[in-house]
Amino acid sequence: MKLTDLTIKRAKPKEKAYTLADGNGLSLLVDINGSKGWRYRYQFAGKTKMISLGVYPVVTLTEARTKRDEARKLVANGINPSEVRKTEKISAANQIEHL
Repeated sequence: MKLTDLTIKRAKPKEKAYTLADGNGLSLLVDINGSKGWRYRYQFAGKTKMISLGVYPVVTLTEARTKRDEARKLVANGINPSEVRKTEKISAANQIEHL
């Protein structure tokens, strides 16, 4: 079942962290301290991988779905989204060093 904003807002922490699935690999991890983080699980090169898409409410449900769809397109084109993220972080760090 797809998530709604109301379902996400009502999600309370439990003794153990748990996930709420939205579909197509997108889920929300609800931690024991009450924090909520978006995760995207995908298959790449025969292995299951997972990347973080941000924390709720900074990243809304709509934004998380958009980020998931962008990552799905990368996977469909044979590109690992986590490698893209690593490259972007290195590039950003290099730009900061040059300032």
